[in-house]
Amino acid sequence: MSNLEQTLIVVKPDGFKKGIVGKIISRFEEKGFQIMNLKSFQFDTDTARKFYDAHKDKHFFNELVSFICSGKTVGCILEGNNAISTVRLMVGNTKSTEAQPGTIRGDFGLGFTDNIIHASDSAESFIKESKIIFN
Repeated sequence: MSNLEQTLIVVKPDGFKKGIVGKIISRFEEKGFQIMNLKSFQFDTDTARKFYDAHKDKHFFNELVSFICSGKTVGCILEGNNAISTVRLMVGNTKSTEAQPGTIRGDFGLGFTDNIIHASDSAESFIKESKIIFN
């Protein structure tokens, strides 16, 4: 039984600076996901605040906004079976230091905000976040 979905990933400034965008995206392609849209850009503060709105009341909100605005990013819409949950598994724990080896954050991340990649956590988040990035 097929559950075709789309989801969003954003390779954050640390991933862009390390030059591993292609390596990260290739993991999703090798898994069987199709790239539906791809964009390199830099967040401005207003866009970042909208993007991370779900975290606006958390103590780390300003740090998230500041970090995502600190350099170039790459946004990518992926499509495939169970895309949201599968991509989240491939990405790994938000805290890179707690992410399993073999996950993107476990292999490449160094911290909490500087954790290489963002992935939508639900269909609702995907719709909201993808509209912000691919308006």
